[in-house]
Amino acid sequence: MKKHAQSICVFAPATVANVSCGFDVFGFAVDEPGDEVILTLREEKGVFIKAIHGDGGKLSLDPDKNTAGVAAQSFLKAFASDAGVEIELFKGLPIGSGLGSSAASAAAVLFGLNRLLGHPADGKDLLHFGLQAEKVACGSAHGDNVIPSLLGGFVLIRSYDPLEIYHFPIPEELFCTLIYPNIEIETRNARELLPTSIPLQTAIRQWANTAGFAAGLCLSDYQLLSRSMVDLVAEPVRAQYIPKFYELKDTAQKAGALGSSISGSGSTVFALCRGKDTAKRVCDAMSSLYQNASISFKSWISPINSEGPRIVNLESKNQ
Repeated sequence: MKKHAQSICVFAPATVANVSCGFDVFGFAVDEPGDEVILTLREEKGVFIKAIHGDGGKLSLDPDKNTAGVAAQSFLKAFASDAGVEIELFKGLPIGSGLGSSAASAAAVLFGLNRLLGHPADGKDLLHFGLQAEKVACGSAHGDNVIPSLLGGFVLIRSYDPLEIYHFPIPEELFCTLIYPNIEIETRNARELLPTSIPLQTAIRQWANTAGFAAGLCLSDYQLLSRSMVDLVAEPVRAQYIPKFYELKDTAQKAGALGSSISGSGSTVFALCRGKDTAKRVCDAMSSLYQNASISFKSWISPINSEGPRIVNLESKNQ
């Protein structure tokens, strides 16, 4: 099937997974940072990764070993088996940062291919392909990054089999501060640190916090959100790999954050705040801590992204 060359540029957002007490079931998207891809349909069948920018040469151009390539292969196999696509990937997300780097790349590709080929896939299809790509990257098909990156908003994954997803309402003044200490943590390794069982009393407290956080979102009750941001499962074992983690948490709280924890498997630390001014104050305080300790870092302030991926002006990438 012959096709005229068509191109599209797509941005897909970073995500915060787990969100303290909601391990593997909570996740939300932010406005920035994120990844961008340029997709170009080709007459030659198959998936070709032309180039990857911003990864320091760490990522493979082999589509079988790259989440963007795996996502594209799954999509074409299902909906356009005789089509071909060329991918150029611009990494705005640090690798191994806990911001859903692999998920954002896959989400951008899936969103863009669906647009280029006339929307043959529905949302459930895209989520399925995204989960397949995450399995290649992380060793397990967990969706608390790729699902919010594809759908936007704050999501609950109630079940994987069958896949059952819900969007929470987002309190109007909710903002997120992100601090990344330029340390790469592989998700596979971080998951191996987790306990295989926990005491019943710990589980009860974790369930209560998870339910309390969900209620806080639905009620726009910022104080309930704050009281519920306690993780008794993943944070205690992963905190040791993040420089000055507990000092960061204390600094964020004193600066007015509702709460803070590890984004995904780390090394990024996120803080939820009421209002942009508070988020900026928290960012300044956490940044000062790292600056005074001579720790290299990046930081961002963002509202919750309710849009998901978006089309980017292709001309701006070719300048």
